[in-house]
Amino acid sequence: MSGKFTRIQLGPTRRQFLQTTAAAGGAAMVPSLGGMGQARAQGAANTLVIAAPATPQGLDIEFDVSLGSIDSLGALYEYMLAYDKIEDPNAPGVLREDTSVHTDKPNNLALRGRLAEKWEMAPDGRKATFKLREGVVSNWGNRFTSKDVKWTWDRKFNLKGQGLFQTAVLGLKSPDQIKVEGDYVVSFNLDQPNPLLLKQQCNLANPIYDATKCAQVGGTDDPWAVNFLKNDSAGFGPYRLSQLVRGQQAVFEARDDYWDEKPFMKRVIMREVPQSSSRFSLLQGGAVDIAQFLQPRELEALKKQQNVAVDAVDSSYMIWLELNAKIAPFDNVDVRRAVNLAIPRDEIIRTIYYGYADQQKAPMPYIYPMADESFFTYGYDLAKAKQMLEKAGASKLSTTLSYNAGDPTQEPIALLIQTSLRQIGIDVTLEKLPAGVFYENVTKRAKPMIFYLDSPWTPDPGYSTYLYFNSESYVNYSNYNNPEVDQLIKDGLATLDDNVRKEKYTAVQKTLMDEAPWGFIAYPQYTLARKAGLKGFTYYTSNNLRFQDFSRG
Repeated sequence: MSGKFTRIQLGPTRRQFLQTTAAAGGAAMVPSLGGMGQARAQGAANTLVIAAPATPQGLDIEFDVSLGSIDSLGALYEYMLAYDKIEDPNAPGVLREDTSVHTDKPNNLALRGRLAEKWEMAPDGRKATFKLREGVVSNWGNRFTSKDVKWTWDRKFNLKGQGLFQTAVLGLKSPDQIKVEGDYVVSFNLDQPNPLLLKQQCNLANPIYDATKCAQVGGTDDPWAVNFLKNDSAGFGPYRLSQLVRGQQAVFEARDDYWDEKPFMKRVIMREVPQSSSRFSLLQGGAVDIAQFLQPRELEALKKQQNVAVDAVDSSYMIWLELNAKIAPFDNVDVRRAVNLAIPRDEIIRTIYYGYADQQKAPMPYIYPMADESFFTYGYDLAKAKQMLEKAGASKLSTTLSYNAGDPTQEPIALLIQTSLRQIGIDVTLEKLPAGVFYENVTKRAKPMIFYLDSPWTPDPGYSTYLYFNSESYVNYSNYNNPEVDQLIKDGLATLDDNVRKEKYTAVQKTLMDEAPWGFIAYPQYTLARKAGLKGFTYYTSNNLRFQDFSRG
């Protein structure tokens, strides 16, 4: 691939199908044919146009979790299970996953079948057997069987991408632990019980692939179809990719042969509009149906318009500072505590988020079961922060704070924190990193203090704490290492008893809040700015859109 943009065209019928969007950002253009006005109007009604910060950079979840990419996953792929949906208690007309603990339901979870229509957990919690749905075909027309599930998980072990975390958190050590027991029966076999076994079947990172298509396109040179899946899909979801022009737009076409309810939106056009102000203007003018990730002040302006609606829901998003425990001065726990006491959270939420956020008071999303905010002791207190620095023997310090130039909220937050830390004797130099290299710097773990915005996709305390704080996790970017915490996290992932789990993860959260590996900032809400007539928005803990949810009315 070369040049600024990569163009991928997918088959002659799809080229005939696609007409590029109008320059002003309207619905897809339809050839002007006499007497077809009604058909054109119907086509526009069934076309969803999204102004997004970026088109998908890749379509393979093993290696790409960019915003446009994760919005594509839920449309192109299908999952074994899903959570039931409930009405959001604070957002009329919005649905969300029911991730609560239900003691009256099997396995205490509100789950429904997708590619697996039935499932059974062994009494000892070490085996889950799934009866798969028959009659399902992929976007390439291949029949879904247990070999697709087996191949999908074998791929995680062999590619050594993010799938290694998915297998590790389940306690899977070998692909042999996923067994084909018939054309439509597959089982997961563990050495010890794991409370995530069913939850992980809903995780956005675990789509099921069409193994037949992948083998066909990959051959012996690329047995896991890496080159193919970065640019196209082989799945059982409701849409197929019609066009991807990186840097410009992606187009998705609804499948007539999809096994479940057919989507109302027959065509989805994701246009790349990098500037938030431009996305705002396109929605304001009616040229797009959805404007993603607008700035809070823009959301406030849109709320005054009759033709636009703004949904805001409590989410799994968290924004924090990685306080690198291996780099001075943050190798000292009292310095980390001092920083937390000097973060002006109220001012950040009021002046930068315009109220679309809450204070972060736990080391996991506050909407998740067993999250405990009672150990938060970092109310804004500069005098106490100075005392902490004196206790650390460091009344005067200097360090750097790195932030993402591509996130418009991070620079003003950084300025507020810089001003506050200066008042307690910490001189902070701000380092503005281009969006393209920001995450590379996060993963290198070489910066003393750097922003991070993320969410753990499985609504579980074991998943959340293992992801960010286990010393062996690839996302432990603060270099936090506490063997006792490691053991408690693992113990909580080795029992199905929620009372025991709560005891373990309460202890984990107490220690994490005390040792402060993060500078806890805020829980931003997930917001959606849309045309008022667009219905069906559903919030998922993976913070992505599912195009098939939307309709007009």
